[in-house]
Amino acid sequence: MAGKDKKNKGGAVAPENVYINRELSWLAFNRRVLLEAADPKVPLLERLKFLMIYQSNLEEFYRVRIGILTHRAMLAPDKADPVSGMLPEAQIKEALRITREQQTLMESIWKDIRDELHANKVDVLDFRKISKVDELMSKKLFGDIRDLLIPQIIAQDQPLPFLWNGETNIVAFLGRPTEMRLCFIPLHRIPAYQSFEIDGCQKIVPTALLVRHFLPLLLKKETIIQSAIVDVTRNADVFFSSREDRGDDDFRHKVSGMLSKRKREMPVRVRIYGKLTDPCRALLIRKLRAPEERVFTQTVPFDLSFRSCISLPAEFKYPDRKPARDIGLKKGEYFEYIQKHDLLMSFPFQSMMSFVDLIYEAADNPDVRTIRITLYRMSGSSKIAAALAYAADQGKDVLCLLELRARFDEQNNIDYSEMLEDAGCRVIYGLPEHKVHSKLCVITLEKDGVVSRITQVGTGNYNEVTGEQYTDLSLITAREEVGLEAKEAFAALEKGEIPPEAHSLWIAPLTFKPRLLEMLDRELEKGENGRVAIKANAINNREVMEKLIECSQAGVKIELFIRGICSLRPGVPGMTENVTVKGVIGRWLEHSRIYSFGEGEDQRLFIGSGDMLNRNLERRVEAFMEAVTPDTREQLNEILDALRNDREKSWLMFPDGNYIREQGGEGTSSQEGLYRYFSNRKVSLIEEVPDEPEEPEKPAISEETEAVREETPRQEEKTKRRWFRRMFG
Repeated sequence: MAGKDKKNKGGAVAPENVYINRELSWLAFNRRVLLEAADPKVPLLERLKFLMIYQSNLEEFYRVRIGILTHRAMLAPDKADPVSGMLPEAQIKEALRITREQQTLMESIWKDIRDELHANKVDVLDFRKISKVDELMSKKLFGDIRDLLIPQIIAQDQPLPFLWNGETNIVAFLGRPTEMRLCFIPLHRIPAYQSFEIDGCQKIVPTALLVRHFLPLLLKKETIIQSAIVDVTRNADVFFSSREDRGDDDFRHKVSGMLSKRKREMPVRVRIYGKLTDPCRALLIRKLRAPEERVFTQTVPFDLSFRSCISLPAEFKYPDRKPARDIGLKKGEYFEYIQKHDLLMSFPFQSMMSFVDLIYEAADNPDVRTIRITLYRMSGSSKIAAALAYAADQGKDVLCLLELRARFDEQNNIDYSEMLEDAGCRVIYGLPEHKVHSKLCVITLEKDGVVSRITQVGTGNYNEVTGEQYTDLSLITAREEVGLEAKEAFAALEKGEIPPEAHSLWIAPLTFKPRLLEMLDRELEKGENGRVAIKANAINNREVMEKLIECSQAGVKIELFIRGICSLRPGVPGMTENVTVKGVIGRWLEHSRIYSFGEGEDQRLFIGSGDMLNRNLERRVEAFMEAVTPDTREQLNEILDALRNDREKSWLMFPDGNYIREQGGEGTSSQEGLYRYFSNRKVSLIEEVPDEPEEPEKPAISEETEAVREETPRQEEKTKRRWFRRMFG
């Protein structure tokens, strides 16, 4: 029970203070993101990007996590967090306190970035101290958008116009202090920024600041007392009865209705840019129906997307690191290679287009009968979706399980479900009580009555955009036992059932946690010779953490490479003395999951889609595959070694829960090292055999044959472009 010590199987007491609250751990992660924006070794425009990511992360945190806690505080106020023992209201209160503390740091970092931009002839205009020339140019820009501005004026006793979630608004207080009226000007249909150049200096003009400055021109007949910029973050914890709605013929319509409801949910945070007098502030808060403690006044612009228009030399960004397009295989060679070798691909160091090529090869292979794939988040114009549509057009039975409840990607997935159906694919949705978060694809072939399968398991989404932004892994095999279990998983999903227990694959919720605990017990039996290394995004499951404590107490060496939430404190005497926790924050988002148990020939290595959060272990369908070949195991160990040796972009957690950046390790960045390692890796259909006699010289290839060879890739590329245009216009 929360608040009390709990004994684990080893008989040792696990005090509650060995655990950290999930929400507070996440806020500590976002602080590490913020501190990347303060690192002078990070190029200036990348620092601005980290500041933008910090704000975006925080908005999602309030929409989702604070939204969930707000509901819990109303519905079950006495139900404590099972890990930290904190009540919902206490978690909210502490999160608000930490946010305000971080805001002070954020504003200091923004000032430094703004000053450095100015030193490099890029000005984000400050209308409080603006030159006459900048004023004239800005006035012209205001004139260009003036007709798009629609003021809405209300009296104090009238209801407020609805402010949509995340929509920037200008609010003005009109009249006399004793009889104030409010004016709201929404900016959601107007570009967030404009720019111009004078005397070699680029001027960035955020639209919200521009409109606020020129309000007197828009409201000529009004007396403006004060004005500010405001946006509202609304609760995104909108849910519906999955069992009831799953039976509806139009599941897409139900999800669309949920999205509409989400836009109108209660405020969980209000941000104000600009100082307001107490009466004006009080009136605004009362009208918004927001608690005072959830209102934040900040000096950092809400929207920093103007970064994309800043013209500075290349040294102000990270060095160019394009994914390696060529892994040594061409379309038409993947199947032959995978029949003999497992194939591991590492993104963003290698290109996801290799997987797209695999789907096109399956589409054109006469032996391929079916393609089954789970889709969670796809890019806006997905080449993978186009390849699946092409395969369906080629007569393949293509089944796409599209999870419509992928948070904030629901509308995108609704659109894709319709497009894929129109292209001839069969589309099914997630399970009633479980999101299908797995990254699983199985291709079935039949030749001369013999059935075989190629199975792929990934750690990240089938998304070419995030494939260049996140570190992820994709493991592909022709092992029959894996293919059979993947087939059974899809058979269950087609019937709306949880996939059955499996052996070659770990599939949550039935297999993942039991196998994970079994592997930990395996190392526990070795005592001081036991070794565990886990790379994941988060851990907060109590049962898994208790098992890790038990392993640590037995002398097992445990390395946790956790990017974000880590609810287990390392180095606690008598508890987690043999646990280390390390996280990397770099130019790419660490997203891959690797689970390693043992070492040497005894080592077992797995990759998959799930973290050690309660949701991944118990409420989602996740898929994991073991790496069994020397080549794939070597590559995974290369990743783990790079993380161990990273002292440039890594953070260590201490027993008090604080993180300290490792120092003095310039040139040890794991991401840079892995980019060099994987971008140069190639595989080959030709196996090297030592001491083989040289083959006789082959006859010269005719010009006609060479022309055909050159033309074939061109025709295939035209086919890809044609299907891409059919899908996306």
